[in-house]
Amino acid sequence: MIRRASLMLVGALMGATAMSVLYSAGIPAEAAGTSTYKELSIFGDVFERIRAQYVTPPDEEKLVENAINGMLSSLDPHSSYMNAKDAADMQTQTKGEFGGIGIEVTMEDELVKVITPIDDTPGARAGILAGDFISEINGEAVRGLQLPAAVEKMRGAVNTPIKLTILRKGADKPIEITVVREIIPIRAVKSRVEGDVGYLRVISFTEKTYDDLEAAIVKIKKEVPADKLKGYVLDLRLNPGGLLDQAIYVSDAFLERGEVVSTRSRDPEDTRRFNASAGDLTDGKPLIVLVNGGSASASEIVAGALQDLRRATVLGTRSFGKGSVQTIIPMGEKGALRLTTALYYTPSGKSIQGTGIRPDIIVEQPLPEELQGRVRAEGESALPGHIQGQSETDEGSGSVAYVPPEAKDDIQLNQALDLLRGVKTDPAFPPNPDKAVVEK
Repeated sequence: MIRRASLMLVGALMGATAMSVLYSAGIPAEAAGTSTYKELSIFGDVFERIRAQYVTPPDEEKLVENAINGMLSSLDPHSSYMNAKDAADMQTQTKGEFGGIGIEVTMEDELVKVITPIDDTPGARAGILAGDFISEINGEAVRGLQLPAAVEKMRGAVNTPIKLTILRKGADKPIEITVVREIIPIRAVKSRVEGDVGYLRVISFTEKTYDDLEAAIVKIKKEVPADKLKGYVLDLRLNPGGLLDQAIYVSDAFLERGEVVSTRSRDPEDTRRFNASAGDLTDGKPLIVLVNGGSASASEIVAGALQDLRRATVLGTRSFGKGSVQTIIPMGEKGALRLTTALYYTPSGKSIQGTGIRPDIIVEQPLPEELQGRVRAEGESALPGHIQGQSETDEGSGSVAYVPPEAKDDIQLNQALDLLRGVKTDPAFPPNPDKAVVEK
């Protein structure tokens, strides 16, 4: 498998936290013209007036940060400034691990409810159980906190203790547990066997994604003999993106050859092309990729590469349509600048910006009655100030991003399983690699 320096695409999707890492920090800056510096002097004058005369003393650091973000947001929805904390949070997300106790949680009745403790983590070893409710964190009541704030309180420096008050069904009084935080790896890939089909769900593209994918495929091969295994489903639904190099590695995991993706900036000489190498981890087994309006950025690179090279059939609904590349430029102790510097293109030379990946087989996933009228289609083309895609039309990009919690209700997944098992047929499956669509 190929290995290159880490590159990153930001997966901005319906308010999801965008992730970024260094793409090319050494970008030369061109000197601005005289008129531009005159305009900047106006900014300085306004800043001084606010400092001196605003009705209450302003937070000067916040003023500057907001001014910078105002300038960047006027460019496109994905360029922004990250202060030191935001930059550190981004690094944690892309690294795929954090200091914590190792429990998956949700919010219920204003308390943090434990979905499951992760095996071999401090939370599991301390006896925290699925279904437990956390009512206090270090003596502070959870009621009144939003879930992200509660999660932030449970994360922290490695080897530091945290005290939790737990309400457990059947217990006659609250349970006090003290847990010492450790490094908790975030699972980037979840997998299971669906009878005679391997199911691979890529949650995000962190530094751990390819390794998690490889391990998942090895596990599936051990569980299902090669002569019984009908193929794989690669589920990229609700995947907001992540590291570009990991998107390339994941694509390469299923490919023997061909261009995976290219990135093109303002300077034509900066075009970069990334190719697959020999070695299909699945031994050429049939592959179906699932996408929906929640599939953005790096996940669109994978779907686009496997679709263009006719390695996989893409099934579902149109993807988000974020085809831009963000460069992360460190600003010392002050944080980092996230700046859109390029667009990426699929092997056929197609830009996904504002259009998204159109599935080979369109299968709509109905919303349950309680969500009807409350969930709408989301896509890059609907974002104010987005970069107009070269192939963008009034049809736009994106679709409803919904996946049922129960596999039995998942029409898209079950359609994929039926195709792999031969229960149903479609002209788009299996695809013919001899008819790969590549840029000439």
